[in-house]
Amino acid sequence: MPRALFPLIFGALAVSQVAGQEASVQRGQTLFTNECSRCHIPAEMGARVRGSWTGRSGQELFETIRASMPAETPGSLSDEAYYDLTAYILAASAVEIEAGRMSTDALAAMTIEPGEQPEDGGNSSVAWTQINGDERATRYQPFDQINADNVAELEVAWSLETGLFGPNPESYSTTTPLMVNGRLFATAGSTRNVIALDAASGQLLWMWRPQEDQRFQEAPRKGSGKGVAYYSSGDREVIFTMTPGYYLVALDAHTGDPIETFGDEGYVDLMQGLRLGPGRDDVDIGISFPPLVVDDVVVAGAAHEVGMRPVSASNVKGDIRGFDANTGERLWTYYTIPKSGQPGSETWLDGSAAYTGNAGVWAPMSADTERGHVYLPVESATGDRFGGDRPGANLFSSSTVALDYKTGALQWYFQTTHHDIWDWDSPSAPLVVDLPDGTEALVQTLKQSHLFVFDRDTGEPVFPVREKAVPQSDTPGEWSSPTQPYPVSPAPYDRQGFGLEDLVDFTPEIRQRALRLIADYRLSELYTPPSRYRHPEDGSLGTLHLPSSTGGSNWEGAAYDPDTGIIYVSSRTQVGVLSLVNDPDASDIRYIQGPGRPPTVDGIPLVKPPYGRITAIDLNTGEHLWQIVNGDTPDAIANHPLLEDVELPPTGKPTRSGLVATKALLFFGEGPGGDPVLHAVDKRSGDTVARIDLPASVTGVPTTYMLEGKQYIAMAVSDFQNPARILALALPD
Repeated sequence: MPRALFPLIFGALAVSQVAGQEASVQRGQTLFTNECSRCHIPAEMGARVRGSWTGRSGQELFETIRASMPAETPGSLSDEAYYDLTAYILAASAVEIEAGRMSTDALAAMTIEPGEQPEDGGNSSVAWTQINGDERATRYQPFDQINADNVAELEVAWSLETGLFGPNPESYSTTTPLMVNGRLFATAGSTRNVIALDAASGQLLWMWRPQEDQRFQEAPRKGSGKGVAYYSSGDREVIFTMTPGYYLVALDAHTGDPIETFGDEGYVDLMQGLRLGPGRDDVDIGISFPPLVVDDVVVAGAAHEVGMRPVSASNVKGDIRGFDANTGERLWTYYTIPKSGQPGSETWLDGSAAYTGNAGVWAPMSADTERGHVYLPVESATGDRFGGDRPGANLFSSSTVALDYKTGALQWYFQTTHHDIWDWDSPSAPLVVDLPDGTEALVQTLKQSHLFVFDRDTGEPVFPVREKAVPQSDTPGEWSSPTQPYPVSPAPYDRQGFGLEDLVDFTPEIRQRALRLIADYRLSELYTPPSRYRHPEDGSLGTLHLPSSTGGSNWEGAAYDPDTGIIYVSSRTQVGVLSLVNDPDASDIRYIQGPGRPPTVDGIPLVKPPYGRITAIDLNTGEHLWQIVNGDTPDAIANHPLLEDVELPPTGKPTRSGLVATKALLFFGEGPGGDPVLHAVDKRSGDTVARIDLPASVTGVPTTYMLEGKQYIAMAVSDFQNPARILALALPD
């Protein structure tokens, strides 16, 4: 059942009644659980009926439900079933239905008059159920209570310090809170505790902590991580977390206790069944993101140590697995590095698929329930800077992959970087979008600042993509892809490559100093390969490149407005150094990342500003609508002695901003190290509407939810000195 269940305006539909029959609330509840609960909760339906349907007829409501659900096949149920659903949703709205039954004639003729709103604070809410809002990952809610007229009045409704969670206070948090039924769920503390809060007051309701001992000590991805996942089935509500030690854990959403009927008393050991790296005694795998839950399937991702300087070309493979959300039974495994003879194995030359690892999904995922697809943003293979041990294009690394989430069967794929030696893996959940003209698309943002738009059925690009010849490596033993895919449209949303035209020029003196600094390096275009440190031919110290290995854009993703077809993407402009060294004491790979910090002019970056930006792109046309900086000029630049007499426009920060869009506004923070403010901007123009002061920088991605008729914006904030906080903003009462 889609989110737009109750549009305010809908076309006239033919009246269809089932004369002489009864609508049953009980049967409707069963139908709602089976057909609707993956996207909706009963309380949400009650809030919508009270908000939009008072005084209208039961027949209108019936017709709207019939025209809207199930999402994949609207109108496919019988009229009797739709009347049962209508009766149940009305009952959830406190409309009196005696003995739980009503004739279909009476239901159709009735004027809807909801009863009093229940006192239980959890019974009037609009949820945020996945890390990016819902399984479609659009980071959008159709709210306008907080709008341009009142957003400047926002104040902190509650704030929770996270220093009590975990063995040591955590001063940097990236958790993304979820809100369901009046309860807010998040992760906190270095060992990744799970907490539940009252979403209106911030009061702690329960806390669960993993106790992993040696598994935690050996984990490649520690810390509180990015959050949790929510699932409901009938009366059961579940919070899923993936621990630093790589367990999938199911917790009772009401108590925080592990659910004993899931896996082994609430736990599934994700270390079991892995394809390990030949010759490796250690198991380099873990994750910091939650799983994706869709229908009754939990999809678990995989992450590894950062692969700039891997100890070996051999590593554990980042296979992706689906589990039954009720029992923990493994349903399927998808091999991102194919086995011999499987499709894609021909792109791994010289038998390299047998030992190469990584190619996991460390980022969030998304799903299309109509098609039964889960979309995987797959990372690069071992290692991030040199691929001579894995010649070939290396499918399905650095790709967007669509699977059947019930079976794990491959539906389609598109490789966005062939033979990745830049660490330009797919870093964010693909957005499942419906354009205003009816086009059903999937949108992938990338570290290199390309935006790919795919047909959701086939994976074919909606906008043209061209394979273009790219520079080739001169590193001995490397294998370079002769071409790479370039979207013709939309244009890149951040700068690509690093040439003289990108060099800082605040003053002639600064530019001359910058020119002297870059004389020791190679310059680049997009996809210029890494080069050797102290190159034997030209003595260069490596290749200067934009974007860096962390973007461009990254895991924070984008926000999409379904009413306009506009997508909003944050990105940063920060130079990276692609250098290679041979270090047999560190790795058995011939080359790994060498010295990598780019030079600066006494702390002034080599690249011209802006350093961080937000870009609005019209997906109807592929055109950029506007681009703004993501904040003011950093103090270290604004007050720099070399710029004492220079007037600078706002440069933005070299950070990536988390975004959330509503019907009224676009919100973003400034990311780690940014100013302690939340920005609210006009979605059409990018003009600043308000800046809301906060106690620290927004370091997670904001979420927004509705509770008891009141809109909140919740987020993690951090200053790297004091314990991080989770807080919520709201309008004053």
